[in-house]
Amino acid sequence: MKKIYALFPLLGLFLIACSDDDTDGTTVDPTPPDPIVYTSGTADFSNYVAVGNSLTAGFSDNALFRAGQEASFPNMLATNFALAGGGAFEIPFMADNLGGATINGSPEIPNRFILLFTANGPVPTVKAGVGTTEITDKLSGTFNNMGVPGSKSYELLAPGYGSLAGLAVDAANPYFVRFSSGEAATVIGDAADQNPSFFSLWTGSNDILLYATSGGTGTFQADPMVSPMDYARNDITNPTVFAGVINSALEALTAGGADGVIANLPNVTDIPFFTTVPFAPLDPTNPAFGAQIPALNAQFAGLNLVFQALMVPERQFIFSETAASPVIIKDENLPNLSAQITGALIMNGVDEATAGLTGLLYGQARPANENDLLVLPSRQIIAEANEEAIAMLTGMNVPEETAAQLAVNGVTFPLEDQWVVTPEEQEEIETALTAYNQTIETLATQYNLALVDINSLLTELRASGITLADGSVVTSTFGTGGGFSLDGVHPSPRGYAIIANAFVAAINEKFGSNLPGVNPLDFTGLYID
Repeated sequence: MKKIYALFPLLGLFLIACSDDDTDGTTVDPTPPDPIVYTSGTADFSNYVAVGNSLTAGFSDNALFRAGQEASFPNMLATNFALAGGGAFEIPFMADNLGGATINGSPEIPNRFILLFTANGPVPTVKAGVGTTEITDKLSGTFNNMGVPGSKSYELLAPGYGSLAGLAVDAANPYFVRFSSGEAATVIGDAADQNPSFFSLWTGSNDILLYATSGGTGTFQADPMVSPMDYARNDITNPTVFAGVINSALEALTAGGADGVIANLPNVTDIPFFTTVPFAPLDPTNPAFGAQIPALNAQFAGLNLVFQALMVPERQFIFSETAASPVIIKDENLPNLSAQITGALIMNGVDEATAGLTGLLYGQARPANENDLLVLPSRQIIAEANEEAIAMLTGMNVPEETAAQLAVNGVTFPLEDQWVVTPEEQEEIETALTAYNQTIETLATQYNLALVDINSLLTELRASGITLADGSVVTSTFGTGGGFSLDGVHPSPRGYAIIANAFVAAINEKFGSNLPGVNPLDFTGLYID
């Protein structure tokens, strides 16, 4: 936050100079107002430690880099805390603003996204160059920002999560490897060992998000007796396991009497990764697609008759010549009608090979609808040739030209599971989210913590936007809204500033402090390289 106290003496001189010429005869008091005295209330901000994942670290534009770390919400909080007794806030900085990193000299972590301006408009692309951060170069000392990108809640308690040796077997996190206290260290242990006087904890988003960003390719872990060490990376953490992890983390962080703040988790439907690509993106005014519509409708006419006969007319593929059409997706929750489609087509005179291929491709296919969420990367592959599908089809002795015609993503080849979050998968996400947030609310009360409702904040950001002091409105619109970075998941610096202010408001209310917050206008809504 900009300090304006240095302006007060000059302002006072100006008022003195003008007071003799007051036209209304009133006297202007030349004494400048007393500067605001900020207090911590009942909290102690002298040693603040922030714990969490990429959202705590300052991850932005799909990478962790120095400017993003400086614009992390904990660093903003620490700046506010410094006004009321807060101490130094150490950050395990990356080596540069590229964000990429090497492990033993081999590039393993990609650079951040930047906007590449092309003839077709601006496109997010990976920034060129090789990052100078070497993961095996351990940082010395302790760090107040303990945000570890990519971490799930239970991994914060996992011994060896910062082990250099563990990298070789995917048992460690490269970001934590750089600043962990030792091979057996845990994130929570290292945080608690600093004896914080105040902490923030915001974790759990990856316990759901990795399932969602993968298009629901993982599993909702319903059995609390299954060890998280046996989970697949994209699985949703069992809510009972999550509750136990958060309780253990808070028990450790509060053991020395620290106060703190905890935040709940947002709904994935409020971030642009899931709201940018429409379910009906196939534009008939696009010459490359529009000219193909009559042939496509003729190609699917026989299959559509089968769908009608099977009493599933909602699964018909009909492309409009006047309005945008939905993509075709594979929905694994649908009954597989491959055998029925194949048999019906054979009965209607279609050769066995063609009928079998049609049943194989479209047995669980349907048009997308307004209840489906297409993930952001899908926009790069929709209506493009699927090389893997072409290879599969030619391997089945389908002629290469025919294989190419049947392998157009979302048009003739159904979009696979990783590109779409279906309503059934969204229901699993919502079930977990509701349980997680109830746990967070309950434990906030149990441990007497300030609670930040990030879920409602990001819903507001998407629904109506957040108006700033200059009248501008920050929204969640991808690329132009100012609230999110180019990866569609992580906030921009301006978005992090809005989040920081939500933390400040919750802290002030809970502990009686009067921290001023930050001005989001002081932070960029989009890095322009």
